[in-house]
Amino acid sequence: MSKSVKSIIAAVLVLAALGGGFAALKLTDPERNNGDSSITETTTDMDRTKYLTLIQDEKAEKDPETGVASGGVIHRITVTNEHGSMTVVETKETEKEDNPEYTFEGYEDVSWQVSVVGTLANNANLLTSTDIIEENASDLGKYGLDKPAITLDAEYRSGSETKLLIGDDSPSGKETYVAVEGSNTVYTVLSTYLANFRKGMIEFANNTILATPDQDNYPNVLSLRIEREDLDYDIYIEHDKRKDDPDFTSGTSASSILVEPVEAYLNMEKSVEITNGMFGLMGESVYSIDAKESDIAETGLKDPFCRVTMKTDDNKTNVLLLSEPFNDEDNGKCCYGMLEGGKAIYTIKAEKAKWLTVMPIDITARMFIGEYVWNITSLTAEGGGKKYDFKITAKDPEKKEGLSSDDFTTTMNGAEFDTERYRQFYAFVIGANAEEFAFEEKVPEGEPMAKIVYTENYYNKPTTVEFYDYSNLKSLVVINGESRFIISKGFVETLIDNIGRIEGEEDYVKTWR
Repeated sequence: MSKSVKSIIAAVLVLAALGGGFAALKLTDPERNNGDSSITETTTDMDRTKYLTLIQDEKAEKDPETGVASGGVIHRITVTNEHGSMTVVETKETEKEDNPEYTFEGYEDVSWQVSVVGTLANNANLLTSTDIIEENASDLGKYGLDKPAITLDAEYRSGSETKLLIGDDSPSGKETYVAVEGSNTVYTVLSTYLANFRKGMIEFANNTILATPDQDNYPNVLSLRIEREDLDYDIYIEHDKRKDDPDFTSGTSASSILVEPVEAYLNMEKSVEITNGMFGLMGESVYSIDAKESDIAETGLKDPFCRVTMKTDDNKTNVLLLSEPFNDEDNGKCCYGMLEGGKAIYTIKAEKAKWLTVMPIDITARMFIGEYVWNITSLTAEGGGKKYDFKITAKDPEKKEGLSSDDFTTTMNGAEFDTERYRQFYAFVIGANAEEFAFEEKVPEGEPMAKIVYTENYYNKPTTVEFYDYSNLKSLVVINGESRFIISKGFVETLIDNIGRIEGEEDYVKTWR
């Protein structure tokens, strides 16, 4: 059964439910169309009620029984109503498919309710009337058709075009008066089919600011930079490229590292909502769908409080602009947000826009020495007047999995040393936990309480970690000459004690307070 016949049968059932009562359908004499070739009429033997296809592809082949063009896909439709004009077109990805998707022309970068946008084309295609109200109408004004509230300009893929005028509602409110441009015949159509044509573009917007990518094509975040008015530094995160090496084994789980304001490992669970949180970010409402310079300035986005720049490995850069938070009557603490270069402004709950308040300490791991034990090729431990230089060498460099102390040889100050005892000492070292950042502290003069220098096998560069006296209970951690963290002095004192135990057989102390 053809699409057009199915449409007719469906409409007949609707009219029957309304009390229409069709007994038979037949083509009306063409002269009754007043020369309007874009309208196909059908009628019953019982009364003058008409069932007419008002918008169809005139260049498509017509059904010989009904005269209705079969198939046909609307390529573009422009809707003009009290809100202005909006043009819906097939998306480039689906414009050659039988069931295309649609988007608003010129607003392809905005996230839309795709299925609802599609109704503007799909509800227009093969739109049918429920009745002929008046032929050769001399006064279209009494139906609201002299200055129609809504017009539909539909263009099919074939090039066939039809313009429909939509006027007032009928007294029942269930139907609406319409006419085809160039014809003075007035028809009614079910008002429910026209509901979406009365809306403004903003009502079709999706509250999703940036769509979540398909899992099969989910990009890696290469970097994320947060610039904020209340901070005199940027928060800058980069993808740890070592994680791309299948032979590299990491001591941490996060795939990114904090680079600014200090270098630090990230807590995977806490940092992912910052690094990847822009994907799928939802607004509570759409403030503007076609933001002008005045809208951008009014919402504080011309000079935003917060600017978030995300670069991904699919060669895309998305920049999210966020205003200073404010109290919204309906949603509590909110901010305005938009993608730079976009046209849509959203109202976003502040709790979802976490970049507004996040601090480096909120997303970093407490450990600051996080290298995997078997990635270390050399380590020097110095404290309490003693200094030990370790060299660690793999017995089989090709072996990458299931590594243990048995797979390595270790020397200390040039002499053979028990690899397992070295491993136990290193296990204590990486247990160091930062309590807070101290990147603004001045590096103290004089000698540190203790020092660890290690080289890992990926960059093959030494990292120097020094522990300075800071207060009665705290020590300052300086990494490669820069102040980084505050740590419990109890750890440093225990580290010094354990350095003193390296040459003996006494167990290392594992706890401190």
